[in-house]
Amino acid sequence: MSVDAATVRRIAHLARIAVAEDEVEHLRGEINAILAFVEQLSEVDVAGVEPMTSVTPMRMRRRPDVVNAGGDPDAVLRNAPAREANFFVVPKVIE
Repeated sequence: MSVDAATVRRIAHLARIAVAEDEVEHLRGEINAILAFVEQLSEVDVAGVEPMTSVTPMRMRRRPDVVNAGGDPDAVLRNAPAREANFFVVPKVIE
């Protein structure tokens, strides 16, 4: 895939980046180099490779799922800007 100058201008517009006209040709080369690298990645054989969440083997830390002081409505609602009985009062957003 090759990117032309019009596509570079469109990408810059969508990204809300101001690109001077004399920079367009340089950016076109940079984007084409990036796309060529991505195409190289599709040639790598990944059959049998497990998906990873990290490059180093580690276990996610987990906290115990226990019930805590949520049963104290006065403490939970203490900083609420508005409350009614034991509920938060929020502005109406749907007519």
